[in-house]
Amino acid sequence: MTAEHKIGQQKIGGPEALRHPGTGPVPTRAWRWLMLAVAIIVLDQLTKMAVRETLSVHEIVPIAPLLNLTLVHNTGAAFSFLNDAGGWQRWLFIGLAFAVSAGIVVWLLRHGDERSWYTLALTLVLGGAVGNLCDRLTLGYVIDFIDVYYQGWHWPAFNVADSAISIGAALLLVDALKPSG
Repeated sequence: MTAEHKIGQQKIGGPEALRHPGTGPVPTRAWRWLMLAVAIIVLDQLTKMAVRETLSVHEIVPIAPLLNLTLVHNTGAAFSFLNDAGGWQRWLFIGLAFAVSAGIVVWLLRHGDERSWYTLALTLVLGGAVGNLCDRLTLGYVIDFIDVYYQGWHWPAFNVADSAISIGAALLLVDALKPSG
């Protein structure tokens, strides 16, 4: 099944031009980026499920030097920001995650054929945002479990979704700072 559409003077045909009425063609690679986001969400949720089923809250399991597993219920944002804010932050973060995720999905559907660090970065942020959104919607908090430390200093616990968001944010920064041209 193929479709042909004229966009300005450019003629686009073939299966990649199939679209919903009233919209432009969906880039073929957009679906690959979206599948990567889904893979991040699945990995995030599976690791959280495994930790929830094997650890008690605040139980510490040494994994390697500088690394523990520990189950933490985070009602705040990244690095437990606003963790003790009283509950209103849950709805703020749910709203933000929905808005950011929707914006990224729309961007990917429009520009997903671009192979760039920017597209990868947005995909990582999307997967991480939705992974943590699933927790907020179903549990009211985010499951964090990766504890990186040095001597008595511990980085705030985090999870696979947080890692994807952090890597995505770093890639966005690198993309923004690279010279154009």
